[in-house]
Amino acid sequence: MAERAAARRARLDVPAEQRRSRRPHYDPDAFGKSSERVARFLGTAKFLVYMTIFIAVWVIVNISPFAFDPYTFTFLTLLLSLQASYSAPLILLAQNRQADRDRISSDEDRAQNARLMAEVEYLTRELASLRQAVGEVATRDFLREQLREVTEEVLSRSGESNGLLLYDRAGREKREEREQRERRAERKRRAKQARGEEPAAVGGLGEPFAGETAES
Repeated sequence: MAERAAARRARLDVPAEQRRSRRPHYDPDAFGKSSERVARFLGTAKFLVYMTIFIAVWVIVNISPFAFDPYTFTFLTLLLSLQASYSAPLILLAQNRQADRDRISSDEDRAQNARLMAEVEYLTRELASLRQAVGEVATRDFLREQLREVTEEVLSRSGESNGLLLYDRAGREKREEREQRERRAERKRRAKQARGEEPAAVGGLGEPFAGETAES
């Protein structure tokens, strides 16, 4: 028998038997909510008014012929002591539950702040990288300045080329006029030679005529 009991206790794959507790069972959450409602009521002006009315009625009745407290207000003192002794733990329990809620809320706020800080740091890094990238990209003002410089350079070069073209055109016109004058002079000379008014030229076009040499 002892060996079987030892073997049964030594096996780890067998769950242990749950021992039934003889203590009274209650729902802590429901009891905590009830204590918070009582604590909230104890901290209101309505409770003070009700307590004042109760004590005043107790005193007035017990000093009248219809007194029912044979201990000269000792029973009233006992009731007030019991009320105070139960109110204090209820208030402490409500404060503990509120402290737990505040701690959970503060933990959630701390976690949310940590997430927000991480997001802010990430956005800050992204903005810094974008600023660096934008610094290497040509901006609108830079493009306008470059286009203005190119336009001025093109205009200046076009002005120089126009001047050269005008100069070449003027020179060509002068040459054409000179050639036309020479052609007209040659035609006149040939016409005179044909009429016999002027002897034929011996030399070239630039040499003087024979008749003019004789006359001179």
